Amino acid sequence: MENKTRAGDANQITREYFDSLLIEMRHIDSVVPDTALNLYGETFSTPVMMAALSHLNRCHEDGMVEMARGAKAANAVMWAGMGDYQELERITATGAKTIKIIKPYADNNIIFSKIEHAEKCGCIAVGIDVDHSFSGRGEYDVVLGMPMKSKSLNEISQFVKSTKLPFIIKGVLSKQDALKCIDAGIRGIVVSHHHGILDFAAPPLMVLPEIVKVINGKMPIFVDCGVESGLDVFKAVALGATAVSVGRAMMGPLTESGADGIAKTVREITAQLAGAMARTCSPDISHIDSSVIWRR
Repeated sequence: MENKTRAGDANQITREYFDSLLIEMRHIDSVVPDTALNLYGETFSTPVMMAALSHLNRCHEDGMVEMARGAKAANAVMWAGMGDYQELERITATGAKTIKIIKPYADNNIIFSKIEHAEKCGCIAVGIDVDHSFSGRGEYDVVLGMPMKSKSLNEISQFVKSTKLPFIIKGVLSKQDALKCIDAGIRGIVVSHHHGILDFAAPPLMVLPEIVKVINGKMPIFVDCGVESGLDVFKAVALGATAVSVGRAMMGPLTESGADGIAKTVREITAQLAGAMARTCSPDISHIDSSVIWRR
């Protein structure tokens, strides 16, 4: 039986939007491109990052830690989602430069404790996943038995002030929230709809240019959701993203080959990105001209 896409599937809408963006070629004066990413005082080989995933044991018996090993081998940024204290300790022990994202627990003491723990583990940044506060029925969500709760601008400001690490908000999909992040002293945002958490959610790349205008260089902007290739990464960076998270496209390689599969996939996606950069006269990731992107 033929599979049919559910009406309003934000993931399919996002994929279609990616595919609607075309790339203009520019060859004269082009050079071999540099894909290096400078972020929070660290230098990485690529703007291709891990997504803030959780519970990858179904892919690999030591999934999150193995992903970190792959990120380390590829000199890419590792992100860690929901997990216990021991898991984060094991992730950072691999040497992977890690960003920890915390769920919006109803009990703020849990959040403060996890922020402190991320500092002790040597994470390069920490943040909160604001788009996981509610269920689809408009009630506060419960994740693995843990109650969630939306956070006010004042609460977020308190989280920011509690740590010396750059604080990131994941789940920004409007210029309104982007402005609030500036007010709160946030030092990085993830433009994301949390893999289709809302039907008919706008694709991140559709909203990205407006968010870029609002942020105006005040902080890094990361893009998440539906990224599958180096061409997707190129389009996101061309439209203003600092770096891009790849999640589900990493799961197969993780299952099949563990850390080696992760590292190989990051390098392949980065090579595809470099190919697009070379053919658009883009010398490095900070000099990809947004005017190379056309909408069909």
